[in-house]
Amino acid sequence: MTIDTNDIINSILESISRIDYIKPGDVPNIPLYMDQVTTFMDAQLAASKRYESDKILTKTMINNYTKNNLLPPPEKKKYSTEHILLLIFIYYFKSILSINDIQSLLRPITDKYFQEGDGISLTDIYNEVFSLEKSEIESMKEDVRKYYQTSTETFTDAPEEEQGFLQLFSFICLLSFDVYVKKQIIENLIDLFPSEKK
Repeated sequence: MTIDTNDIINSILESISRIDYIKPGDVPNIPLYMDQVTTFMDAQLAASKRYESDKILTKTMINNYTKNNLLPPPEKKKYSTEHILLLIFIYYFKSILSINDIQSLLRPITDKYFQEGDGISLTDIYNEVFSLEKSEIESMKEDVRKYYQTSTETFTDAPEEEQGFLQLFSFICLLSFDVYVKKQIIENLIDLFPSEKK
């Protein structure tokens, strides 16, 4: 099996460079009906799909998030900017965290900052967090390069026709271990997060 790992790593690094987020200014400043919410999210987050047929957000998902207290109910069947921002957080969290963990993480934020008022708003929190993440892309790319380089130094005694496959497996294992460790850290931090209404 021949695998061009240089093409793979270049493709990965290029995709990391294109990571973007939905800016609050991109969110319509009028309340949206559910169909409008799903259409908006599909359009804005299409680049994050692994497969074309993947669903970003469905009506059933939104209804389940509301039933599980991840998302406040809409007002007169319309969703505000704050609803959209929470849905974006949920979208990113759900790939690595359980519904219970997402609930523990978002409940204090929603309780205190969902309604616009004096002081910090949910939009302020969203802007601050995502601006930090954007600035971390170069360091993440460096980590990926390091893991890739380490993986190319494995299985050097294997038959040449098997080295590419086994080194790719090593690369995936290193990336997976990184995710696993960070997930453990996140779960431990969620356990420290305030859980009661303030």
